[in-house]
Formats: sequence, structure tokens, C-alpha cells
Amino acid sequence: MVELASKRIPVTEEIWEALSDIKRHGQTYDNLLSEMIALKQEHDFLSHIDEIERTGQFVSLSEAAKELKIVGRH
Repeated sequence: MVELASKRIPVTEEIWEALSDIKRHGQTYDNLLSEMIALKQEHDFLSHIDEIERTGQFVSLSEAAKELKIVGRH
């Protein structure tokens, strides 16, 4: 069973209303915030991948394995 911490997060009236508008009927704020965190993490990960794609230099996996001296199937 998950133990819930009782914490207060101060927000402006505008933010409270925005959260209330996107919260589904019967959904808890804990669940809503959890979903929002997951979406932010996914967004950050995809942004990081885009940045790597724009600026990175790529080599094949077999070449990377050779450079890193990783023995295995290539």
C-alpha cells in the first residue's frame, strides 16, 4: 500500500483553476500531478534526443563497441 504524505503546495488562484480544468472527474490531484511529471520527463528526454541528433556525431554500434573495447556480437 502506498503511504501518502500530506503536503501543501502553494499555488496561485490561476494555477489552481488551470489544474482543476484539466483534472478528470474522479481523478486525484496526486494522479494528475504524477501524469504531468511523466509528460514533462518524456518531453525533456525527447528534447535531449533532438539535441543529440542536431549536434552529435554518430557511429555504428559495432564501431562504438570496437572503440569502447566491448566484446560481443557485432
